[in-house]
Amino acid sequence: MAELQFWLKTADEKEWLQLPVNPEQVSVKSSYGYEDVQVTQLGEYTIIGEPSLKEYSFGSFFPRDYHPGYCEYENLPPPWEAVERIELWMATRKPIRLDITGTAIKGLTTIRSFQYSERAGNPGDVYYELELKAYKSVEFREVDTSGSGKAMVIAEEKRPELRTPPASYIVVPGDTLWKIAQRTLGNGDRWREVYTANQAAIGKDPNRLIPGQKLVIPA
Repeated sequence: MAELQFWLKTADEKEWLQLPVNPEQVSVKSSYGYEDVQVTQLGEYTIIGEPSLKEYSFGSFFPRDYHPGYCEYENLPPPWEAVERIELWMATRKPIRLDITGTAIKGLTTIRSFQYSERAGNPGDVYYELELKAYKSVEFREVDTSGSGKAMVIAEEKRPELRTPPASYIVVPGDTLWKIAQRTLGNGDRWREVYTANQAAIGKDPNRLIPGQKLVIPA
């Protein structure tokens, strides 16, 4: 089996499909948002925006029969069953994980386009083209707008924090409990936990931190 492998998987990785024939090439599109602004008496200026989600495209085929010259494995899925599986994944309207081993291309994507056909001279083989786009999940969170009611805001979904937080932290100039919680626990919203663990040292005002002060970081 070749080192380079193309995998499509559900987000929970309970279902997967390894492409039986590696595509000859993978196109990656990476771009930023730009806005051109006309300023009176100064001319045109460009404002560079945020990066767009990456787009991936490649094509290959699902062979009817195994051939050692180009197939990655012997137990091939029937071509039209492979097509149906991808169609079903698209119908779920959920992201699909793209993993190309040996490269930096891996992560959740959405399938934007899936075209396939049979060709004369190759009965039973199904040729296809896939276009995918990187997926970034978000969550809606209710926030209090200080007396004017509540509003819904969009926040990027937080991924589980796998690192082990340090046992303690030394305060530096400009620190806040939110910044400390973000650096040590990976989530600034956990600042109250840091304050509770150090209330005796900090005092009644959680905004009053002293540079050089040693704080205990909760597990």
